Amino acid sequence: MIEIQNLTKDYGKVKAIDDVSFTVEKGEIVGFLGPNGAGKSTTMNIITGFISSTSGTVRVAGYDILENPVGVKRHIGYLPEQPPLYHDMTVSEFLDFCARLKKVAPREWKNQKKDIMELVKVTHVSHRLIRNLSKGYKQRVGLAQALVGSPEVLILDEPTVGLDPKQIIEIRKLIKALGKKHTIILSSHILPEVSAVCDRVIIINRGRIVAVDTPDNLSKKLSDFSRFTITVAGPEKMIGDILRGVDGVKNVEVSAIGGEDEASFMVEADKDIDVRKPIFNQLASAGYPILELKSMNLSLEEVFLHLTTTEAKEVV
Repeated sequence: MIEIQNLTKDYGKVKAIDDVSFTVEKGEIVGFLGPNGAGKSTTMNIITGFISSTSGTVRVAGYDILENPVGVKRHIGYLPEQPPLYHDMTVSEFLDFCARLKKVAPREWKNQKKDIMELVKVTHVSHRLIRNLSKGYKQRVGLAQALVGSPEVLILDEPTVGLDPKQIIEIRKLIKALGKKHTIILSSHILPEVSAVCDRVIIINRGRIVAVDTPDNLSKKLSDFSRFTITVAGPEKMIGDILRGVDGVKNVEVSAIGGEDEASFMVEADKDIDVRKPIFNQLASAGYPILELKSMNLSLEEVFLHLTTTEAKEVV
């Protein structure tokens, strides 16, 4: 759906982005991450046609951004970090205005408008002035304008910035729902949000791509072992012996004992072997039920910090 090849943007002697290449498949939700000044916004602005690249190509839905910018823009809905809202308009008036800008046929827009407002849950505030809406509802209106014209691709830049925890959860659920019908690039500094929503992440640092993969795979690639804690109902010695006997398990340490009938362990295993199923099968066969299993692998925050604060090699 999106193909970026050898993209470069120079501002004088400064390279904002340097030979950036990646693809986003149809139906994916991809997190686009990087520290401030890494080149995220520049890349997104080039994809959406707001600025031009120095060299390289961008294709969206088969259209080249330089050869057919109008064709590309018809397939993209864009929500900048600061939603482009007209505060003196009502929600309904603003969306009608956006539909005219995008040249949506009036007959088609009537039904589309109703569906969009219901999807982002702004129907009940459709006749209120945008200036009188809360931050959360302004974000929803920003998402609504990005959906005008039914674009196949949505590019969302910090869609939850400034929202409270409840509003963040609501927007996160909305993005997941939108991912069923749209290809989405999501830029955010709230990394647990990215982990919860995105299928893959692309990490950019100093204008270059340093990682492209799922959060779980990136964690495995940067770790020597797979680590997790497990709590099991049963005697500590018997459970420990079973865990140590599983192929792929490298180290087992007792982390807590809850009386005679419960124990917790820290387990280190070969990162290329998934030991969870054999552990479950062997403990179940012995009659020792698993009460809790929790991954202790690197979080996305730790992966991000490792890749953007060191001269790490690309992890692609």
